[in-house]
Amino acid sequence: MNLEQEINRRRTFAIISHPDAGKTTLTEKFLLYGGAIQLAGAVKGKKNSKHAVSDWMEIEKQRGISVTSSVMQFEYNNYCINILDTPGHQDFSEDTYRTLMAADSAVMVIDASRGIEPQTRKLFKVCAMRHIPIFTFINKMDREAKNPFDLMEELETEFGIGTYPVNWPIGSGNRFKGVYDRNKKHILAFDNSERGKRKAEKIEVSLDDPEQLYALLGEELTDQLIEDVELLDGASYEFDLDQVHHGQLTPVFFGSALTNFGVEPFLQNFLEMTPSPLARKAQDEIVDPVNSGFSAFVFKIQANMNKNHRDRIAFMRICSGKFDKDMSVYHVQRNKTMKLSQPQQMMAQEREVIDEAYAGDIIGVFDPGIFSIGDTVCDPKMKIKYDSIPTFAPEHFELVIQKDTLKRKQFVKGVTQIAQEGAIQIYQEPSTGVEKVYVGVVGVLQFEVLEHRLKQEYNVEIVREPLPYQYVRWIQNEEIDIKSLKISLDAKLLQDFRGNYLILFNSMYTIKSIMDRNPELILSEVNTK
Repeated sequence: MNLEQEINRRRTFAIISHPDAGKTTLTEKFLLYGGAIQLAGAVKGKKNSKHAVSDWMEIEKQRGISVTSSVMQFEYNNYCINILDTPGHQDFSEDTYRTLMAADSAVMVIDASRGIEPQTRKLFKVCAMRHIPIFTFINKMDREAKNPFDLMEELETEFGIGTYPVNWPIGSGNRFKGVYDRNKKHILAFDNSERGKRKAEKIEVSLDDPEQLYALLGEELTDQLIEDVELLDGASYEFDLDQVHHGQLTPVFFGSALTNFGVEPFLQNFLEMTPSPLARKAQDEIVDPVNSGFSAFVFKIQANMNKNHRDRIAFMRICSGKFDKDMSVYHVQRNKTMKLSQPQQMMAQEREVIDEAYAGDIIGVFDPGIFSIGDTVCDPKMKIKYDSIPTFAPEHFELVIQKDTLKRKQFVKGVTQIAQEGAIQIYQEPSTGVEKVYVGVVGVLQFEVLEHRLKQEYNVEIVREPLPYQYVRWIQNEEIDIKSLKISLDAKLLQDFRGNYLILFNSMYTIKSIMDRNPELILSEVNTK
């Protein structure tokens, strides 16, 4: 295969949802169809059940949630698929946001009984900002569900996006009989006694033959299906692939990931509809994936994925060209040429050293501590720079102290490495000589993950003391005399680990008050330095 063919067969997408909508279960079924795993593991279940492949951290296995994004690559029907499985819980939304920056499209999983939930809404907005294609899988149709027309209306009203149901459900819960494929004009039959089988039975039927439908579905569901399809054909959006690719129309599929129903037809349709790797903007330049040299950016850093190695991996999304093992690349932020060490293909925490990779692929490279999230690497002749990845402002703060003073070195190493991953932000008091570590997070569950990881990965136990602050603002004017600032007792002056000054506040009123008392002070919600 030539370069263009290799790139065009790549499909790189993120899977997003509200917690418990079935996102990780759907991911595992994709892997099952691709032959990447032999047995799909339930995200929740008995102690002896197999854990989800994409949930590899100990805390994920214990809590039954995804707390960090996972990268999985596999082959299916001559497509090379890169799946980015993201945390559903809102406390880890920053990790999801960064992961979406590396995706060309998104699969949005919605619980049929709940419809659109708060986290779904938030993640959709991130996708809309980037105008990336969104494909909707309405899950759990084998349970009682909302009216499918109400679900379509909810999607259109909440997101301002058109919907095109590729298939249509026949009943739900105990009366769920399957789905009608609108394009192929056949029914995929659901049989609850054969839950989880790899392929659903395909029944060729015509809506012009009600007698055959009555025998299969019963009179009530048949009449309902005929009425629904007539309404869809007459009043719903027409399919337009260009609108799909611009995030203006979402193809909708109904099914049940847990029982494997409707998953493979969804995967097949999705791979045909979703785009191959897209051109990317690098400052004022548009980088074509096929006709440009090698370029990539770091969107995730993860320490201690392998307990035996205690290493640190930088995840890179290749945006253009071909990567060859041991090739020299230019690290833009450090202004130096280097070789990317131990390039690896990922399957959650499992990995395999590779010799080559192409635009659209996600690779992991060994990071001795030189990479940061948002860094660009490229062919030395190109010297382009991709836009930086914004960070969310923390809303929760704690003072974190190690219990054993003799483990100070491990403690500092642990919180620093976890902060470099982007999971937390760490601060300290300026020039006091007091070695206190202040931690800021987007969601409170991140504190639990921090405590768990310090104990499991660095053998350090900590004491956490909640702080009364809610807001952080960075000081932008470098020439200001920090010591002369008039800071009240309900605020705290700190420095981040790069040495930038910031202030924690307990209310918006405090921010206004301090700004009034220090008119020369310039503050920002994000650190631009």
